[in-house]
Amino acid sequence: MSPILAPNTLDVISHSETQTRRLGARLADMLNPGDVLALVGELGTGKTRWVQGVCQGLGITEPVISPTFTLVNEYQGRLPVFHIDLYRLAGAAEALTFGLEDYLYDDGVTLIEWADRAANLLPAQYLTIEMHHMDETKRRIVLRPQGERFVELLKVYKAEAFTR
Repeated sequence: MSPILAPNTLDVISHSETQTRRLGARLADMLNPGDVLALVGELGTGKTRWVQGVCQGLGITEPVISPTFTLVNEYQGRLPVFHIDLYRLAGAAEALTFGLEDYLYDDGVTLIEWADRAANLLPAQYLTIEMHHMDETKRRIVLRPQGERFVELLKVYKAEAFTR
């Protein structure tokens, strides 16, 4: 697994669900209260696997499942985690009705699957994680920082996640 470097982005290939979780777990070490990760991609591209990795990296030991029907699952690890799934929502207006903005500006880490459905509600700084199918087990993962906080975080992630 080696990064293909582009300005302010990281483009990697994951060869398995385990590797996708590991990439998420490595990012968890760098997350701070208030950080938002916006996951986008088609069904089955690995968004929930990435979230599971982040949660594992934050010390969460309970099972992490997608909150498709409940919209939000909350977990407590090194930091509180708000795992949000917008798949069943029609759009940003519906996201406001369940209080998405309350989570976005909380002291936890907010992980949003199908974040593109409420993109105009996201804060000024967040990290987009795009997931793409390549074949049955292989995924292309593109990390795009929004704001200086995540530009700097991605620099550290590039340096540390691929040297272990």
